[in-house]
Amino acid sequence: MVGVVRNIEKGMVRRVAEVRLLTLARDLKRRKARERQSLFVAEGVRAVEELLHAGLTVRGALASPALDRTPRGAALRDALGAHRIEVAAVSETDFQSAADTESPQGVLAIADVPARTLDSVTLAATSRLLVLDGIQDPGNVGTLVRTAAALGATAVIALPGTADLWNAKAVRSAVGAQFRIASLHESTPVVLSWLRANGVALWGADAHGEPVHAASPPARLAIAVGNEGAGLSADVRAAADRLVALPMAAGVESLNVAVAAGITLYALRP
Repeated sequence: MVGVVRNIEKGMVRRVAEVRLLTLARDLKRRKARERQSLFVAEGVRAVEELLHAGLTVRGALASPALDRTPRGAALRDALGAHRIEVAAVSETDFQSAADTESPQGVLAIADVPARTLDSVTLAATSRLLVLDGIQDPGNVGTLVRTAAALGATAVIALPGTADLWNAKAVRSAVGAQFRIASLHESTPVVLSWLRANGVALWGADAHGEPVHAASPPARLAIAVGNEGAGLSADVRAAADRLVALPMAAGVESLNVAVAAGITLYALRP
């Protein structure tokens, strides 16, 4: 009888944990909740793998039966256990209610947003930074972070009007790059003041700028890319030391912002 009671108690504890993590994951689909609690969700096998490798604090995870349908998924479940991370087993229906994708892979993890500020960014004598000025699509934001990390940028700084760096889609698109490169939100005046104080020139990507291949970049350089439709904001445009553009073939008006940023970062690499 005692054993039966204990099993019931254990089952109740597990269910409470499942409900708590499921409710939290659903809540974190909202930006205000992520900002209030300084938590984010990493969804999908690769994103959670990268999260574990990065060593960030993971608060718990949700797993549906779909996770064990592949050897890689089963291995990830074992890895979560090895890291002593609480994993709540939920139904496919419950998991779908917390997931951000239409075809989820059966796993998501909840982790602390890294406490990063401009003062925590370490600038080398030669540095490149990427400034996101009103980039609204979280998929573009994630790809921009991933591109900046791949091309050796020191940090990605998101100005007001930019989608949340810790949006689930942004995290997924970045494939964990936010976990490795300094990625943070800050106001435009604070960023402009910080750049000046640290001797970092600000160049803006603009269709009417001079050809990027003709420019000779300074040692410390921040490159600002603007809103997908409207381009750079008035404040950033006014503060930019120079505007640069990618020459394109006749009849082509523009590139996807992430593609344009990648080419620009490559062209202006140290």
